[in-house]
Amino acid sequence: MKSVFTSAALLTAMALTGASQAQAETLTVATDPSFVPFEMLDQESGEMIGFDMDIIKEVAERAGFDYELRTMDFNGIIPAVQTGNVDIAIAGVTITDERAQIVDFSDPYYDSGLKVLVSADQEGVDGVEDLAGMRIGTKIGSTSYDFLQENLGDQAEITPYPGTSDMYMALLGGSVDAAFYDAPNVGYFSQTRGEGRVKVVGPLYEGQQYGIVLVKGSEWVEPVNEALAAMKEDGTYDEIHTKWFGSASE
Repeated sequence: MKSVFTSAALLTAMALTGASQAQAETLTVATDPSFVPFEMLDQESGEMIGFDMDIIKEVAERAGFDYELRTMDFNGIIPAVQTGNVDIAIAGVTITDERAQIVDFSDPYYDSGLKVLVSADQEGVDGVEDLAGMRIGTKIGSTSYDFLQENLGDQAEITPYPGTSDMYMALLGGSVDAAFYDAPNVGYFSQTRGEGRVKVVGPLYEGQQYGIVLVKGSEWVEPVNEALAAMKEDGTYDEIHTKWFGSASE
């Protein structure tokens, strides 16, 4: 009888150890709920959906971790990863040398850039240089805000908004004359809620690449990169891209 209890105790200990290891594999992933169609709240299910959400789900499965999703304003995402309050972030975050000093990035998973958006009846705007003297909306903490500051500075009234919906509503309501932000998000809005009311003008500025953000020195950088590479190799990435943007990226 003693040996039976000993074996039972051993099995219980092993089960608890396994549960502990499984719990250690659960990472916290941050995202910004307002960056459509990369991440957005599905009003019917109450869950986050979008291109990035499909990407991180597939990456997590292949890299071998579970995750808990946490939404926050974009401006707080890099600090949250930097301080270790979250383990990973995916929110259309542009890879920059400045950010790479305080966090790690995966290999690029999306090519992007910046675009100008104006009212459908706006004339005479063919690029950023034509926005001098105008009111421009952009997003707090974004590379688009940095670009405007560097290229226009005091020549324009630059207003950073906490969310893209605020920025676009300001444009539709006449509070700003133009919006300047990431090309896929600008394009998506112009073809959905802004259709017939706004138009995208000018060239693509600052070719950029998005990366998954990880804590500096994270052990998950290599597994995440391997997962992304495998997804591109077997066609899974293209399937996800087509689902949200209508055609494969490569």
